Amino acid sequence: MIEPDQAAALRQVAEDCVALVASEYGRRLDWSPQSLDDLDEVCDLLLADGPLSDERMDLWWKLVGAYTGEVLIRVHGGNWTAHEAAAGAYAVSVQGITALPFATAHRVLSGEPYKSLGSFVRVFPAIAERGRGTAAG
Repeated sequence: MIEPDQAAALRQVAEDCVALVASEYGRRLDWSPQSLDDLDEVCDLLLADGPLSDERMDLWWKLVGAYTGEVLIRVHGGNWTAHEAAAGAYAVSVQGITALPFATAHRVLSGEPYKSLGSFVRVFPAIAERGRGTAAG
């Protein structure tokens, strides 16, 4: 687990994501797995004009990763944690499995085909049922 102030900071970044997506894209993120489909669409809009600049990638990677992790925590339980596979970010520990929402966010924001924030959270019960390990999306 990470320190409570670090977890609170990640929750705040997720809240910032909700506010920015509402103000800039008119989408309401409600902490549900379905809201991640809306966030996937926002990511598609961000990439419509080509790859993100380093500065925009850094901003949206933080926002999208934190929001995705918070949805995972709220829907499936668990907590923010540190993990060596997270490489400069945080992971989420749920049911003995380490999930890497920031890695998934990076893949989506990089335009990797067939990557989805929504499916990352929705398939989690099946991953948990198969056994323990790391889910990178």
